[in-house]
Amino acid sequence: MLNQREWTNNAVRKIEADYQRSADTHLIKLDLPCVNGIDIYLKDESTHPTGSLKHRLARSLFLYALSNGWVGPKTTIIESSSGSTAVSEAYFARLLGLPFIAVVPKHTARKKIEQIEFYGGKAHFVERSDQIYDESRRLAKELDGHYMDQFTYAERATDWRGNNNIADSIFNQMKLEDHPIPQWIVMSPGTGGTSATIGRFIRFQQYDTKLCVVDPDNSVFFDYYQSGDTSLTSDKGSKIEGIGRPRVEPSFIAGVVDEMRKVPDAASVATAQWLETKLGRKVGASTGTNVFGALQLACEMKRKGETGSIVTLLCDSGERYLDTYYNPAWVAENIGDLEPYRLKLAEFESQARL
Repeated sequence: MLNQREWTNNAVRKIEADYQRSADTHLIKLDLPCVNGIDIYLKDESTHPTGSLKHRLARSLFLYALSNGWVGPKTTIIESSSGSTAVSEAYFARLLGLPFIAVVPKHTARKKIEQIEFYGGKAHFVERSDQIYDESRRLAKELDGHYMDQFTYAERATDWRGNNNIADSIFNQMKLEDHPIPQWIVMSPGTGGTSATIGRFIRFQQYDTKLCVVDPDNSVFFDYYQSGDTSLTSDKGSKIEGIGRPRVEPSFIAGVVDEMRKVPDAASVATAQWLETKLGRKVGASTGTNVFGALQLACEMKRKGETGSIVTLLCDSGERYLDTYYNPAWVAENIGDLEPYRLKLAEFESQARL
């Protein structure tokens, strides 16, 4: 039988071997003649083995927990998640032969729950998104498990200075483009870990790129960015899965953000659906949030006579959301009328105005 140190070494090797089997994600250039001279790119994180940006985070969280000695061969892993992080962590827990429990709000998309279960995990439901933290801590104590706590550790689990983080990948893939140093990178915050990694990397590498963070409805990040008040909370959860939080998460680092914008949920969903006409496939609503912000910036650059590039993220596939963001009845009941934003997107394509 392996001792604790041998088991940990083997666990790290398994995760690193899994990484070596995975190619980097693609960088897709959008064809948008209305903003000629301004190139918009999507970093397609849906191609990870578990189908979303959160695969990177889950890998980093497991390596961080293993390296800190928090996880052993019989540790039950608990995570508070709206779905995608839990799917990815269930994948890595199965890789290491560990039990996994995801504490999720009851409104989480059924497809995500099925994927958690596919990888051998279990879903533990709570009524509201603000209840996931305490319930995760309670379960970890009760089961003598480890609470991964993505919202605290996301910003510190990733080495933002080193190779192979998402920011490093973006800048390497942009090297041969017409405008290799992006004027903007646009990101929406869930934990805040990805925006922290990108913002820190930009500063460490001394790039002129600016980071724009776009926040959905029912999230306190935007208000915190303006006020600096870390005590802000909301009794409502974001309807854009994977992003927006009802409290200021420890991993959201406001100091690396150059600009924040609020994107209405109807704009996020309308833009996600509009993107299907450009990509030939469905994307999640958080990608709609990102792209709506990128299109706004492109219009502003166009008005100023500027050229350059903008990079944002395609966070996950829309196939996970066929019963929500691509279900007209659900959208009408939960998001509202998309038509005003469909008209705005049509105006963008014809006149570069949004």
